[in-house]
Amino acid sequence: MADTFGPMRDDDADDGVVGLGPDGGMSRKEPIRVLVVDDHALFRRGLEIVLAAEEDIQVVGEAGDGAEAVDKAADLLPDIVLMDVRMPKRGGIEACTSIKEVAPSAKIIMLTISDEEADLYEAIKAGATGYLLKEISTDEVATAIRAVADGQSQISPSMASKLLTEFKSMIQRTDERRLVPAPRLTDRELEVLKLVATGMNNRDIAKELFISENTVKNHVRNILEKLQLHSRMEAVVYAMREKILEIR
Repeated sequence: MADTFGPMRDDDADDGVVGLGPDGGMSRKEPIRVLVVDDHALFRRGLEIVLAAEEDIQVVGEAGDGAEAVDKAADLLPDIVLMDVRMPKRGGIEACTSIKEVAPSAKIIMLTISDEEADLYEAIKAGATGYLLKEISTDEVATAIRAVADGQSQISPSMASKLLTEFKSMIQRTDERRLVPAPRLTDRELEVLKLVATGMNNRDIAKELFISENTVKNHVRNILEKLQLHSRMEAVVYAMREKILEIR
């Protein structure tokens, strides 16, 4: 697919997207409903043109700022919100929390030129499931939408590298004393968490542990509930912070 808008490009394979473990690869019967949010009308239009070529993706609406995005999300209840970080009136990160309140099932992918670590961290804390730089190829936008709809967390590689570097630094700075005891996980849940934290998907975890994929899904759900986490990405952070997964 040829590029049809701005800074996205297909010529650099290293600009691919890092995925952190899907919740399954089930095919969808209905198109993935996407709300496009960006303050540049031309960019929004470019995304619509690109995504219109994908049979399993449907752009159901667009918004020019975070405030409008919250209203549109409440009305349209999209599966995916593809949203810029910095916009007038209300930015994308600030809008994340409100969108999760009015459309709890919507998953948010930040699509931005901002490669600031602070924006990435704040986006994740606000509930974003993906953080992509606008330099990625147009094909990868559709791929990322499908992956997030299937339960993955998507981060552009350069940002993932910064994230892991910060996590390593954070672990080194962490006081060995815990103010609050960590929730108790079973041995099997710890095994699953370690594999989730390495980026393995449910199917591969099932093969590794000789259990069914549904059993893996149940373990992941129980882990997130016990640790009061909202996504597999947060589970990776937890595993690194608690030194369940070592970064060498």
